[in-house]
Amino acid sequence: MTGSTRSSEGLDDRRKRLLFRCWHRGIREMDLILGRFADAEIANLSDDELADLEFLMEVPDPDLYAALTGNVLPAPEFANGLFARIKSFRMDSDA
Repeated sequence: MTGSTRSSEGLDDRRKRLLFRCWHRGIREMDLILGRFADAEIANLSDDELADLEFLMEVPDPDLYAALTGNVLPAPEFANGLFARIKSFRMDSDA
């Protein structure tokens, strides 16, 4: 079970692949952060935002998790608008 609450039905192949990858990062904490964000937002992301998300999928879990939780400053190469949206979404869903 992935934990996803969203069906991939109706999504193009690129979004389906990203939705799956967001729920299968390797560490459960990252699955929950990125998976929940993807469930809520994947259908509405622009092509540029999809590219940013694909880039974030390549960032090692410990580095991305530390940046998303505020334990370290994000590396400049992935500190973009999508990163800020994910971080904000995470904080809103934790409240």
